Order: sequence, then C-alpha cells, then structure tokens
Amino acid sequence: MSHEAGGRIHLRVLQIAYGDDEPVAARIDRVARLVADQQDADLIVLPELWAHGGFATDRWEERAETVAGPFSRAMADAARASSAVVHAGSYVERVSTGTPGLANTSVVFGPDGRLLGSYRKIHRFGFSGGEPLLMVPGDEIVTLDLPEGLASAKLGLATCYDLRFPEMFRLLVDGGAELFVVPAAWPAARVNHWTRLGVARAIENQCFVVQCNTAGTHSGITMAGRSQVVSPTGRTLAAADESARTLSVDIDIADVARARTEFPVLADRRL
Repeated sequence: MSHEAGGRIHLRVLQIAYGDDEPVAARIDRVARLVADQQDADLIVLPELWAHGGFATDRWEERAETVAGPFSRAMADAARASSAVVHAGSYVERVSTGTPGLANTSVVFGPDGRLLGSYRKIHRFGFSGGEPLLMVPGDEIVTLDLPEGLASAKLGLATCYDLRFPEMFRLLVDGGAELFVVPAAWPAARVNHWTRLGVARAIENQCFVVQCNTAGTHSGITMAGRSQVVSPTGRTLAAADESARTLSVDIDIADVARARTEFPVLADRRL
C-alpha cells in the first residue's frame, strides 16, 4: 500500500461474479487471492453476501458463520496480504440458534488484519420472506474512521436495500460520514434504481458513494453488476458493466468539504 499525503484514497471496487456450482470455500479462496493482489490500494470493497449467496436463502442456515469463522479469517488474512483496509462486503452471521437466528453482517478489516468494525443490515429485503423471515435486523447506525496513516475520512456503512431509505443516510451524515460504502446483491431487473439511487444519495448528502454489486447469475437471479463510485456533486467517477470487474479510482476526501462549502445545502436543513 502506497499512501499519499492529504485526503487521497486509492480505491478498488471488486465486482465479483459467481454461480451456483462454485463451492463456498473455493469462492472465498478465489476472492481472497484477488484481494491480496491489490497491492497499491488503500481501501478495497467487496459485495454483499458474495460468499454465502445473495439469494441462496435455502442454504443460509447451513452456511452461516460466526465472526470468528473461515470467512472472516480469510478476509483478515487478505487484508494483511494487501496492506489495505478491506470492506469485505457482508456474510451470513449466526447470531443465535433460534429463528430468525441469522444476520446480514458487513465487516471491515485494517491493513494489519484487525477487525475495525461491523454493521448488521437494518433494512431487510424480501417483504414477508427471505431476509425478514430468516434474519434479525441491525439496530445501529455505523460510521467508521479509517486507521491512522490513511486519509482522515469517516466511512458510513450501509448494505443494498438500505439505499432506498434516505433517512438512514442523513443519520450517517449526522454521524460525520464523508464516504458511504454500499455492498449489494442487486438484481438486473431493477438496475436503474441501483444507479440512480446511488447518485441521489451522493447529491443530497454531498458525500462520496461507493457501490459494489455482484455479477453473474445465482439462485435463478441475474445480478445487475454496475458497481459505481460517485462524487459528492453527483458525478460518476467510475462505473462497471454487468460482468466481473475491478474498478480502480483515486478520490480526494477533501472534495466533500469543498462541495459543502461551495453549495452549503446541508446548513439549510429544517427537519
């Protein structure tokens, strides 16, 4: 990892493609090697539930792990190998033996492999089935400071369906967030919502938005891909197509303060 002075962050967004035939352990190993290869990155971001299957609801129970399980161990090792902060996307966390006894949990590791923070998805997708039936909701708004040696930046953590709830992102801004990280398993059927909501969250909060989606088809669902990085003024800085891709982009966190100074809309909030 090669750091620059000031607020610049070397960002890698890993849009992972997978199908139903690849064993979970093999997928984790494959992606961990990809993370380790990002030697010039400061911050690496992975998608939602890429290891255990975004829509593999019938397999979640058997694949669930604790925070000390093989998923987290592999991602901690990959963070050390890359010397970068790794937002490992999310995994199916076992939180109890009851029903629902699972959670959709994001984890972030430091360059030394230490767990910096975690976030349990607040807004569960599926209406009466899927996540609402099998998973407990998170109840914490989570912001996270990048470790010493990187840009002085505060991440705001959200996951997939959370993107549809602007009040959550306002609370993240109130917590000091300057860069929203949004891993997802977002289907192709609603791809326009994915891209447009990301731009909206950036514009209305004058924050960077990093959206990392999955690609490929699994559990009969074709994924949207279209990961993107959006500036605090709503400009798309990098965007993927629907295939497996790695986005590489440098951002300057000072752009957040510049945007909020030049057009101080947040100061006019009344509610």
